[in-house]
Amino acid sequence: MKLLKLVVVATLITGSLSAFAQQGRPNGPPPEAIEACEDKSEGDSVSFETRRGDSVEGTCEMVEEQLVAVPENHREQR
Repeated sequence: MKLLKLVVVATLITGSLSAFAQQGRPNGPPPEAIEACEDKSEGDSVSFETRRGDSVEGTCEMVEEQLVAVPENHREQR
């Protein structure tokens, strides 16, 4: 019985830590993707540099009522 309680508590702690770890990631497009489409129109091709220094080619698209650069190789969210 003690082992069962220990397993349940360990599972709850692990699940809680996973939830907190995901909260640190900001929602929405990165600021660089928004800035790349300033003064642009939907469908315009743009490029921008990520925080890691990578160059990204993309197209300005409306996402949640905001014009942002969507990378050419983006993955559709499920």
